[in-house]
Amino acid sequence: MQKITYMGMGIMGRGMAANLLKAGYPLTVWNRTAARCQPLVDQGATQATTVADAVADADVIMYCLSDDAAMEELVFGEWGLLEAVHAGQTVIDMTTVLRDASLKEAAAFAKKGVRFLDAPVFGSKNEAANGGLWIVVGGERALYDEMKPILDVLSETTHYMGASGQGSAMKLVGNLVVASQLEALGEAMILATKAGLDPEDVLGVLHVTDFKSPIFDGVGAALIDRDFSTYFALKLMLKDANLISQFAQDLNSPIPALAVIRENIKAGVNKGWGEENASAFIKNLEEEAGVEVKRNA
Repeated sequence: MQKITYMGMGIMGRGMAANLLKAGYPLTVWNRTAARCQPLVDQGATQATTVADAVADADVIMYCLSDDAAMEELVFGEWGLLEAVHAGQTVIDMTTVLRDASLKEAAAFAKKGVRFLDAPVFGSKNEAANGGLWIVVGGERALYDEMKPILDVLSETTHYMGASGQGSAMKLVGNLVVASQLEALGEAMILATKAGLDPEDVLGVLHVTDFKSPIFDGVGAALIDRDFSTYFALKLMLKDANLISQFAQDLNSPIPALAVIRENIKAGVNKGWGEENASAFIKNLEEEAGVEVKRNA
């Protein structure tokens, strides 16, 4: 089996790396904060102390990082991934970044004879842990086909979107939909509360109608329980909203709803909820509405 190196042991990276181990792939892990690798080492992974050591014998190098800046630091900056890789290897970036960032990576790796896919993921903590992500991929079709068995270990479905950068483009398109759904759910639940409707009854309707959504089901129940446990942090949702805004600006594509949503997300982060789940920005709407919601008994 191919030797895989996985870098970035955040919530998503740990889950994906663990599934690669379960599938039997020889796995080396690396993280800037070395202690975060320990759970994977306990499961059988090899820990590398430097990026150069981590990738030296790897066939496939994968990483999922927090943002563009972290990717730049790993690939082009002090951690030196670009200098460490060599011809014949494959790099798969699963970070949510701008399309231009993915194109920059692809061009730089190609100069070294290294193949590259941008393969960001939809899903959060549970999907990463259970191998149930949805992966959107940009790059050469033949390379996607070759890497698909590895990606299948991590996902419910994978989707080839086109040339380099198109996976990243699709991720931002999808995240626009996610942000819009969270905003719509928050507004609707607050309106229902002010109208005197039972939130459980409201969710019962949302669960069966032609506009039903897993996001409405999961986040709706968490709202009733006042559970903002972190599956995808609000601060990262703000990062994604900023990326979507920049991406749309570059393409001169109108996204008027996101301007309002982004301000709500920003307000939530500024109120100290950045480490909570992305749905926490709905609390800002509740405050604006003068609605005090208590935990479900």
